[in-house]
Amino acid sequence: MLVFDWSGRREATFAADNFRIYGKCQGWYSQEMLKNICQQCHLLQSVRTAILRHCSTDVASHKLATKKVKTRAAGNTNESFADHCKVRVRGGNGGDGSMVFLRQAFKEFGGPAGGDGGNGGHVIFRASNKISNLNLVRAVYQADEGGRGEGNCCHGKSAEHLYIEVPTGTIFKELETQKLVADLSSEGDMFLAARGGAGGRGNHFFLSNEMRVPRICEEGGRGEEEQYLVELRVMANAGLIGFPNAGKSTLLRALSRARPKVASYAFTTRKPHIGMVQYDDYAQVSVADIPGLVTDAHKNRGLGFSFLRHIQRCSCLLYVLDLSQEEPWQQLKDLKYELEQFETGLSERPHAIIGNKIDLPKARKNLDLLREKVQLPVYPVSAKFLLNIEELKCHIRKIYDEHIDKS
Repeated sequence: MLVFDWSGRREATFAADNFRIYGKCQGWYSQEMLKNICQQCHLLQSVRTAILRHCSTDVASHKLATKKVKTRAAGNTNESFADHCKVRVRGGNGGDGSMVFLRQAFKEFGGPAGGDGGNGGHVIFRASNKISNLNLVRAVYQADEGGRGEGNCCHGKSAEHLYIEVPTGTIFKELETQKLVADLSSEGDMFLAARGGAGGRGNHFFLSNEMRVPRICEEGGRGEEEQYLVELRVMANAGLIGFPNAGKSTLLRALSRARPKVASYAFTTRKPHIGMVQYDDYAQVSVADIPGLVTDAHKNRGLGFSFLRHIQRCSCLLYVLDLSQEEPWQQLKDLKYELEQFETGLSERPHAIIGNKIDLPKARKNLDLLREKVQLPVYPVSAKFLLNIEELKCHIRKIYDEHIDKS
């Protein structure tokens, strides 16, 4: 057996080429030889499994072995969360009936034999606990059409219904009138959004004593077409509310395993992100990172309406204040004012006040002034350095047990 010097890449490639020629002639012995090579050659060691599977040691395999593996991507989850959407649905058209007369060699006038058309499919929404938001709901849904009737009284095939799964707690409103038409509050609840058209009848149906040769048939009915506004009644158990750059996304990262984008500029968060706060008793509380509000948001400034609608679907509110800014109590006052102007009583839901960035200068002084001004419990935290995060989790669980879980 040849002995090779494994000190360099050129020798390893030379050994691989010799082994490739030799391995074509010897099957079992080639694998044994390859094992010995892999034990000595560091270059072949990393691809031993692939080589044994394909019995190939060409230069391409060596290049693949030395190829750098791509590093793991950063932990930013930019998946969009949708809590409302518009959808247009249309039931399938019914199949047309056929006008056919039976013709046979021994029976010249066999009579009408046109079959009926099949029924069109319905569009049905079904509630499921396996889905958490509406980001998979498309804008348009079209059910299948029924089959056309054929001769020999063969009826067309009826189309299957189109089922669309949505989260439990989804409500449907008419797009024009905003009238509530359906509330899927339990798993398995279904809403018939658009009916399919009925199949047309063939000329065999119209056979009677008065009409022995019916030369008429029906067209299939047209499916219904409707437009709905689909909304989630409850998006999350708690919502983080604050002005831009208050540290809401960083706080959600500290509370849960959610990874929203974090940056030093305003309006980093454009759509809500949901995180699940885990507890030792296996309970879970969903917390939503709401995009930052601006002054006069209730007048739809800065996409204010769309951001405030997200807050409507949170059971309790977590006001996040930036303690590094001057007069943090004014932030709380402005936030409550925007909520009250948008919907009366919205700011009075079960809530907690969180003072973020306690690690920065002047934060301790502003915390004392804030507690003196608002006369309410304030929970100081540092989302960046995970200070007092466990205490905040306990308080969120307390609010959940007292108000949300009982409602």
